[in-house]
Amino acid sequence: MAFGNQPGKSDEEAPVEPVAWATVREFVVGTVERPQTSKRKRSVWGPRAVRVPKGGKDNRVLAPCAFLATSDHTDLPSRPELTLYEDVEANRLLCYVDLPQEVDGEQHHVVRDGQDHVIGTIRRVPPKRPFKHTWRIDQPGHPEVAGRNEWASGDAKEVAGRAAGKFVLGVVGAIADMGAEGGDQRSKSRSLEWRADDKVVMVSEGSAKVIVRADWLDRRLAFAFALVGDQ
Repeated sequence: MAFGNQPGKSDEEAPVEPVAWATVREFVVGTVERPQTSKRKRSVWGPRAVRVPKGGKDNRVLAPCAFLATSDHTDLPSRPELTLYEDVEANRLLCYVDLPQEVDGEQHHVVRDGQDHVIGTIRRVPPKRPFKHTWRIDQPGHPEVAGRNEWASGDAKEVAGRAAGKFVLGVVGAIADMGAEGGDQRSKSRSLEWRADDKVVMVSEGSAKVIVRADWLDRRLAFAFALVGDQ
């Protein structure tokens, strides 16, 4: 499927080939295929996809491993932004996320494979003050994965140390923000640390950048979290 000439596309650079999705370690979701670097004056764009960083800093590429559906596709199993295909032509369905359901106060997002079988569930857990909401990943045959604010996860000693550090940084940041016009600052994506049996399985920054650390985690569940979004 041709996408035509993209802004900033160089005749000297071949198209970025897709990579296998099952073992990726780091990914982002977006349309940038070749980011701007010191040697590349303009970014090159491609279809919206789950993308894996590859190459050095001057020749960085974001190789697609799964492609998001678009409104042009028909007979989708879920909303386009919650549906992934292995190919850009949308012939091989990889996975999709059901519309959310409220279960005992939690928001459940069931993730299914291309044959409609359940892979697992992403659960959004209501917040407990002073924290924001947290997340859980249920993957059959594996322990529950809990996603919490990075500084609030771990044992009591780790939490206390991170909290003290965050408090100091927060005070400094607040003082700096007082001089800003209107005082309305763009909120930063929060970092989450995902643990199972007190071992780090995954880390995420907002829903844009995700790093998987455990081999056993089904990457489609990590993709699903990024599609749902940390909201």
